[in-house]
Amino acid sequence: MQKITTPADLMETVNAFRMSRLILTAFELGIFDHLSGTSLTSSALAGKMGTDPRATDRLLNALTGTGLVHLKNGSFFNSGFSEKFLVHAAPSFLEGLGHSVSLWKTWNTLTDAVRAGHSVADIVQNDINHRGDAWIEPFIAAMHARGIAQGKELAALLDLSTTFRVLDVGGGSGAFTFAFIERNPAITGVIFDLPNVVPVTQKYIDKAGFNGVVATLKGDYLHDDLGNGFDLVLMSAIIHINDPAENRLLIRKGAAALKEGGQLVIIDHVMNDDRTEPFAGAMFTLNMLAGTKHGDTYTELELREWMLDAGLAEVRLITAPSGMQVMTGNKCKIS
Repeated sequence: MQKITTPADLMETVNAFRMSRLILTAFELGIFDHLSGTSLTSSALAGKMGTDPRATDRLLNALTGTGLVHLKNGSFFNSGFSEKFLVHAAPSFLEGLGHSVSLWKTWNTLTDAVRAGHSVADIVQNDINHRGDAWIEPFIAAMHARGIAQGKELAALLDLSTTFRVLDVGGGSGAFTFAFIERNPAITGVIFDLPNVVPVTQKYIDKAGFNGVVATLKGDYLHDDLGNGFDLVLMSAIIHINDPAENRLLIRKGAAALKEGGQLVIIDHVMNDDRTEPFAGAMFTLNMLAGTKHGDTYTELELREWMLDAGLAEVRLITAPSGMQVMTGNKCKIS
């Protein structure tokens, strides 16, 4: 991020939320879907969406300034970019936008969360397994979009030549496991996730054509058995949900699920000792404060301690070219 050095920088940054809210409101109302392949007057569009005609007109007028919609002869239509990325039916639709709507609601409570020392957002009073499909499906879609790119990069970083059974803890859509299989077709996988998430996971498995190759397992990773005999246990973007004691337990369980010589792989923001870098991790810490009961980001030293405590060796931090941070450790063979 560019540092703020002038009053103009500050005001531009502070007021950037207005552009974000404009686009997210258009997305929530389904404007891009309604305009797909056609053009409509603001009053006609308001009729389709059930919104106020004058307010809809003013929203669309502002939206033309983004270049996402255009106005010609009194009618609005999508830009080429919007047709490609903002229409749900488009192959390149940006899946993460639905989750961004959810994040807006939790980040709006950040001031009170800092005062309280924990999340005060209403939705967080229910854990993920009880938030309903309206929250879960956009969340998993956003994680899938991230996982497609990161999965390919991770598969290229790791030695998967002797990996045949993979356990993906909190694996969501299974995107990382899919990438491993594409790298080494001899791999089979198990996606472990919450009962309300697994039906969504199965949809992604079906779509990817990995039935019979990737299975699902329902449970709570802090309370239920993870199985055993795996060559690789992956924990992607779940460490930050937990408190330190929970992470120590989870990593022990992950190590116990490994075969001798297997590897535990953790993907998350890994902070420096004073927790100021990387900046993306420092910002994500606030995301966890506003949006979870007791989530946080953790330092390399903390993760290393937990992994060594679980009996793992050769613990190391890998920073990928994209900036993705990966902690790995191997389960020692008994001589």
